[in-house]
Amino acid sequence: MRYLFILGLAFFFSCSNESDPAADKASFTRIFDNNKFNATYYPIDIKQTPDGGYLILGGRRLDNSNFSGIYLLKADEFGGFVAEAEVDDELVAPVGPLMSANDGYYFFCMTNVGLQTQLIRVDADGTIDGQLAVGGNYPAAAAQDGSSFLLLSYNNQDKESVVSVVSTSGAVTSSKAFSIGAGDAVEEPIINHYLRTGRQLPFLVGRIPGGAYYFNGFYNYTLSLAFTNLAADEPQGIVQGQQDDGGISQAVPLDGGKFALARFNFGDNYFLPSATINSSGLSSSTDLGGNSLPELTPNAKVKILRTTINARKVVLYASDTRSKQIALVGYDETTGELIGSKYLGFSNPFEIAALTPTADGGLIVCGTTYVAGRFTRICLFKLSQEELTEAFKGF
Repeated sequence: MRYLFILGLAFFFSCSNESDPAADKASFTRIFDNNKFNATYYPIDIKQTPDGGYLILGGRRLDNSNFSGIYLLKADEFGGFVAEAEVDDELVAPVGPLMSANDGYYFFCMTNVGLQTQLIRVDADGTIDGQLAVGGNYPAAAAQDGSSFLLLSYNNQDKESVVSVVSTSGAVTSSKAFSIGAGDAVEEPIINHYLRTGRQLPFLVGRIPGGAYYFNGFYNYTLSLAFTNLAADEPQGIVQGQQDDGGISQAVPLDGGKFALARFNFGDNYFLPSATINSSGLSSSTDLGGNSLPELTPNAKVKILRTTINARKVVLYASDTRSKQIALVGYDETTGELIGSKYLGFSNPFEIAALTPTADGGLIVCGTTYVAGRFTRICLFKLSQEELTEAFKGF
C-alpha cells in the first residue's frame, strides 16, 4: 500500500527543503493506492484515534462472495499510511459507523455462511480484538446511543425491517420488527443494495435524545422514515417516501425537536437544515420542501455533521456533485441560513463517505476516488480550522 500526494502538496514538497509539522498535520490530501489493479476498496467511516492518527473502516470486493469483504486502514496524524488489514472472507457486509466504547471501536457485519450478524471490536491500530454473535441477518445501518448500539437490519426470511438495541457484549436488549410488505418487487432494491449491483439505499437508524427511536428503511412497501418506541406493533410516526424513488437520504436530530434533513425525489435533491417532522402521524417527504441542489448527482448520497466553526453552531452537509467533486455546504444551526460552501477534489472523480471533526478544530473528510478513472481507492481531505473559518464565515 502507498499513498499519493495531490498536486498542490507534491509541488510544495518539491520546492521546499523545510517542512512545518504543524501545517502538515493541519491540512493535507491523500489517496491510498496499491499495485493490486483488480482490487476495489471503498471507505465506510473514519475516526480520529488518540494518537492523532485515523482509523478507516472500509469494504473490498471479494472474488468468492457476492457480498463485500471488510477492509481496515490506519493512517498517521499526517495522513500517511501505517497499516492495513484485509479481514478474513468469513466476515462480510460491514456497516458503519465506527462506534467508540470501552477504549475500542465497534462495527457490525455478518458471516459469509449463515448470514448471521456479528459485532466486531477493533483497537486504535485497526486490529480486531473481539467478535460477538448478535443474531439476525443483513445489517443495514447502525448508530450509538449512550453505552448501547442501535442496529437496523433486514430479516429476509420474514421480510421485515428490524430495529434492535445491542449492548457492547453483543446482547440484543430490545428489538422490534416491521413488515416491508409482501412480494418480490419491494425486496429487489434491498437485495441489490447488499450485493452492490444497484443503488446504495440511505438506510438509517437513530434516536431522538431521550425520546423515540427512528429508522429510515422499508415499511409497508415504501422507503420511509419511521418513529417507534420499540413496544407498539406499528410505528407511531411515518414520513413516507415514493417506494424507492423518493424519501429521506439523511436525518440528524437537532435541538427543539427539529431535524437537519436531506431528501431525494426521482433524482432531485433537497437540503432542509432546520425541519419540523410529524413524528406521531402520517406525512409525505414530498411535503417537506427544502433547498434544491441541482448541482448534485441524482439521488445523491448525503452526510450531515453537527459541528462548531468559529464559535458558531453549524450544520454541515457533504455530498457528491455532477462535476465529480465532494461538496461541503454549511448552514447556521440556529437560523438555517446558508453560511458557505467548499468543494474538494479535482482531476479524479471523488465521492463522499464520511466526515468528522478533529482534535485541532479542523475536519477530516474521507471519500472514494477512482485512480486513472477506474481503480476504486480511499482518499482523505484534512481541512484546518482556518480553512473552515474562511469557507463558512457567512455572507
